[in-house]
Amino acid sequence: MSWWNLGNVRRRGIGWLRLGLHESELPLDQDERHATWLELFFDLVFVLALATVQNRLDVPTPHLGDLAATLGLFSVVWLAWIGQAFYDTRFDPDDILHRLAVLVGMVGAGAMAVGAASAPHTLLLPIGYIVVRIMLIVLYLRVRNSSPASHLLTTVYLIGFGAGVLVWIVSLGVPERIRPLLWAIALTIEFLTPWLGRSRVTRIPVDTSHLPERIGQFTIILLGTTLTDLRDAIAPRPEVDVVVAAGVALVIPAAVWWVYTTFVTTGLALPRLSAGLAYSYVHSFLGAALLLLGWALGEVVGQVSVHADALPNRLRLLLAVALITWMLCGLGLQWVSLGYIPRRRALIGVCGIAPIILITILVTDPFTLLCLLAVVLVGYAIVVSRHIVHLGNARATTT
Repeated sequence: MSWWNLGNVRRRGIGWLRLGLHESELPLDQDERHATWLELFFDLVFVLALATVQNRLDVPTPHLGDLAATLGLFSVVWLAWIGQAFYDTRFDPDDILHRLAVLVGMVGAGAMAVGAASAPHTLLLPIGYIVVRIMLIVLYLRVRNSSPASHLLTTVYLIGFGAGVLVWIVSLGVPERIRPLLWAIALTIEFLTPWLGRSRVTRIPVDTSHLPERIGQFTIILLGTTLTDLRDAIAPRPEVDVVVAAGVALVIPAAVWWVYTTFVTTGLALPRLSAGLAYSYVHSFLGAALLLLGWALGEVVGQVSVHADALPNRLRLLLAVALITWMLCGLGLQWVSLGYIPRRRALIGVCGIAPIILITILVTDPFTLLCLLAVVLVGYAIVVSRHIVHLGNARATTT
């Protein structure tokens, strides 16, 4: 096997796949994989790009057009990142060519981070995306002939991502007002690619230890941007009430962290992870919710700092949307894990969503709203985490 076609690929069981064995027939003593330093470095560049996307919401009451543009740009950055994550979880080459390709992709991600601030008026965003995708296509070409299963899988991605890249390239030569439409078409093609080719993609399941860890680390980094949002909302010499408000606001992402890390560490989703498609797409909504949550909390603390008597209605609405979306994503991950949502878990979700709706509708004072939401989120985190642990223990005793 040539250095170009495969190099030093180290995928769990790939050698056995070359012998024609199915994944279920692989030995069970394979070492668990973890995210590499290169992957973490790669993730940080994309988080920077997402932070730039979030910064487009620079006022307490953004217009619907701004929200739609921000959501679209988030989808661009997310799909660029998740495409590389899926490649890494199946094929793990640790050689010079792979590192060079990833580093070039990071340059493209850096261009996306710069271009996201003024897209679609600049070509930096599409050029950066094209660079990221072409590098991924090159990597798939490299492992294409490593096994019959790899040949089938890479055919799906080469056709889908190749078609998407062509649309992105065409967008470089059209007027600014048409670019977003072409980008939406390209993203739709790439979004549907693994689903339409699911029968081939599942021939090489994702690594059940690596992918959840990779997505989980990226999610926690996104959640960590909330700290930056809160910091930016505090003046250099803040008043006591602003510092207290920021401390109360910090309780909310801490509760989110509590629930999410409990879910990940129990490993509930691992037995049903399969191709990882549902798992990853639920996380796309979760990531968008976390960015919106960080922005909204920063804006609420900013309203405390200017001694606002009442929060703008749209800001309260967006804060509620962020929290409710996070809760619904938790239910979605529960469904991915078990194939259904337990009645008790659904009831807990309703009991968590209802007070958030009531608080954001009835309470307009920013500090009072933060305090009430913090109390609800802490209680929700405690109850949900205990339920998740119970489900994890029940599954452990039956396997």
